[in-house]
Amino acid sequence: MNDLSKPTLDEAVQPWTPARVEALFALPFNDLLFQAQTVHRKHFDANTVQLSTLMSIKTGGCSEDCGYCSQSARHDTGLERERLLDVAEVVDAARAAKAGGATRFCMGAAWRGPKDKDLGPVEAMVREVKALGLETCVTLGMLREGQAERLKAAGLDYYNHNLDTASEFYGQVITTHTHADRLDTLTRVREAGIHVCCGGIVGMGESRRVRAGLISELANLDPQPESVPVNMLVKVPGTPLDEQPDLDPLEFVRTIAAARITMPRSHVRLSAGRRELGEAVQALCFMAGANSIFYGDKLLTTGNPDVSADQALFDKLGLKPEPVTEDGRRCAGHG
Repeated sequence: MNDLSKPTLDEAVQPWTPARVEALFALPFNDLLFQAQTVHRKHFDANTVQLSTLMSIKTGGCSEDCGYCSQSARHDTGLERERLLDVAEVVDAARAAKAGGATRFCMGAAWRGPKDKDLGPVEAMVREVKALGLETCVTLGMLREGQAERLKAAGLDYYNHNLDTASEFYGQVITTHTHADRLDTLTRVREAGIHVCCGGIVGMGESRRVRAGLISELANLDPQPESVPVNMLVKVPGTPLDEQPDLDPLEFVRTIAAARITMPRSHVRLSAGRRELGEAVQALCFMAGANSIFYGDKLLTTGNPDVSADQALFDKLGLKPEPVTEDGRRCAGHG
């Protein structure tokens, strides 16, 4: 039997093509989870989970047409456009998140991209949240030249900008910007010295081949993302994707496992749709190599398991939060 904890020469030198990733998806379920769990244990404590909290700092009114998004001004979802929150309000929420066990505080704004005048308040939020001893992350849309450097100077640790889906399927979900636009922002983030948080969404009507393509594109980013959020589509009434058939939960677990095997040093995060998965499927996802979650009762605009439910599940599974040092920074892992 091959030692799955050690990559073969072929694995070490060959890129993760869609065909290679699709072959992972096709493995017998137990074999796939065994391989993913073995890879996971080589790089991480198998029983710790990194906790992030996500807050919407500017909700609604986005000019983009992302087919899954409740915040697009082009979709009638009943969500009202709101102002950018005050810095003090955001810092209070970050303080509460840290008290609840979160080690990273993520701030999201519904913009195509930030205007320079909007970046000042966001920089202040980053500085104040970082001063609490939390890692900082923002997701603001597409960045223009010089903006990533400003965020880095403010102390930003992570920038979230998902690929969402494979390039071949992208135009069926979003038409107001391109897949290449996403990659341009990721390049700006990397060149500024900020860690990358980049993943995608499954269950949008894509084929397994497209899911494999998404994992392939993420795995072939150089360097690979430090954090990889994997979202199950949350079907929001009023969006173009609100009547998509449900993705088989075991296919979602396979996606998590493929992400773990192809990106062994990344934190793989269970993100949107986790509440709908239920405890048993979440447990399988942790076995498949997921080791990060969004923690708190709400994501940007959609529901999330409440804190007490997550604590109860962690107790059942023997999981614990990823440890932190005295200043609140995580002391293990890479993303």
